[in-house]
Amino acid sequence: MSIVSSDDRQTASPQIGVVGGGQLAQMLALAAKQRNVDIMVQSASPHDPAATQATSHVLSEPIEPAGTRELSRGCIGITFENEWIDIDGLRPLEAEGVKFLPPLSAISPLVDKISQRQLINELGFPGPKWIPLNSITKVKNKLKLPQGWSFPLMAKARRGGYDGKGTKVIKDLRCLEELIITVDSSQWLLESWVSYERELALVVSRDKDGQIRSLPLAETHQSSQVCNWVIAPAEVNHTVEITAYNIAASLLTKIQYQGVIAIEFFLGPEGLQVNEIAPRTHNSAHFSIEACTSSQFDQQLCIAAGLPVPSPILIAPGALMVNLLGLTSKQSRVFSLESRLDALNKSSDLNLHWYGKDKEIPGRKLGHITVLLKESSFSERRKEAMAVLKRIRDIWPLSGVKIH
Repeated sequence: MSIVSSDDRQTASPQIGVVGGGQLAQMLALAAKQRNVDIMVQSASPHDPAATQATSHVLSEPIEPAGTRELSRGCIGITFENEWIDIDGLRPLEAEGVKFLPPLSAISPLVDKISQRQLINELGFPGPKWIPLNSITKVKNKLKLPQGWSFPLMAKARRGGYDGKGTKVIKDLRCLEELIITVDSSQWLLESWVSYERELALVVSRDKDGQIRSLPLAETHQSSQVCNWVIAPAEVNHTVEITAYNIAASLLTKIQYQGVIAIEFFLGPEGLQVNEIAPRTHNSAHFSIEACTSSQFDQQLCIAAGLPVPSPILIAPGALMVNLLGLTSKQSRVFSLESRLDALNKSSDLNLHWYGKDKEIPGRKLGHITVLLKESSFSERRKEAMAVLKRIRDIWPLSGVKIH
């Protein structure tokens, strides 16, 4: 474990520590530069996306409390890139006075999907039915679902799932039996299947004074369970917007949260339902860097640094965000990385964010594009967004799409 500065010299201690060194930490570090706030990052490699933008770097796996202790020595506050943290391992640091934002007590019920679901139930939020996987019993040597349950089902790992990892669609009893045999049943849960029409996401922040600020509600679109593109604001009625905001505000107030949080929703015949909660900045709000007066990263930074928190006001009629996912080797032979980046950089209306990751792995998030939309009506703005999306996908296709 070591601390290195970005220019290989020991520098003055940075103000804010970030546990994690991926693209979310990278964009937080870029937001910090705009406010002249120093950032120290804890990550496993000096080549991680955030390490190249941070003032200083603690070389340690983000999950290691010893690395976070080293991080804390030079920081007035510590925030997190993601929820894969050792809460119990960090509690002694908090007891010694290390300031975590969000506080560990606020993150704790959210890092585990079972305790997250229990909290959602406690607050009376709408959501799919769920049960722990290890509660499934056998009757006459045959697995039996609880009364009222039917296939298909969604199985989720309690911790560590993202971009389709840690989730499985369970189509029948045979799939369920295979899952139970191959995983630790105590670390998984089952959710009833939700027939939704759209997926939505809301990113909000709450500061130390309890004031809540909301980014526009966004509509998200997935491909192979990885976010493909996002459009904001979502085309929904006012009741849906208010319901989503009230759910977020109730949650943040209940757990006394400080920082940025994202709530993913399903919208369908049964109304708005909570899918998942992410206690951090989120892919669905990357558009806010260009499209809002204060991005989600600026919100997190200001809260962590104790700075005045501005309102995140939309400065354009709308925005489109498109993820750039790693292609297969066959696709890369047709669409070289250099040609893709060159074509994107030549389009002045495309705001390219490149994370600088070391390898192109199929489906891996390598960067994103944001486009500010000009049309004032939802229908025309969607047409505008779909035309831009096609143009981007002609340059950078989706991972795994067949090449004819």
